[in-house]
Amino acid sequence: MWVRSRPTSFLSGGSRLISTRVGFNPTKLLPGSRMRSTQQFSITLPNELADLVRAKVAAGEYATESEVFRDGLRALIARDRAVENWLRRDVAGAFDALKADPSRAVSIDKVRAKLASKYKKAAAKA
Repeated sequence: MWVRSRPTSFLSGGSRLISTRVGFNPTKLLPGSRMRSTQQFSITLPNELADLVRAKVAAGEYATESEVFRDGLRALIARDRAVENWLRRDVAGAFDALKADPSRAVSIDKVRAKLASKYKKAAAKA
């Protein structure tokens, strides 16, 4: 695995280019062997994110920069699944119930009034 970083002045915001080869295994490239199970990506990050990735590795939280990205993508997948489950479990049912009985709907004016009331109560407590 290799990681290369270099400052890039042509990018706005002082970004750094981080190139990674994730899980490189030369035996996968031999004739008669299976195709590689990984792919190489080249990404550009703002300096703050590039520094964060390096800091995670330097602190020993991750062995390589590639592991930081893989873990971040796993967290993104988990979040997407959680949102999808919430939509299926809670939102779809509420939508179906509202479609079946439109009289359950609340006007936007009532919603605004209720939110304004809650905001005033919270502001008074603070």
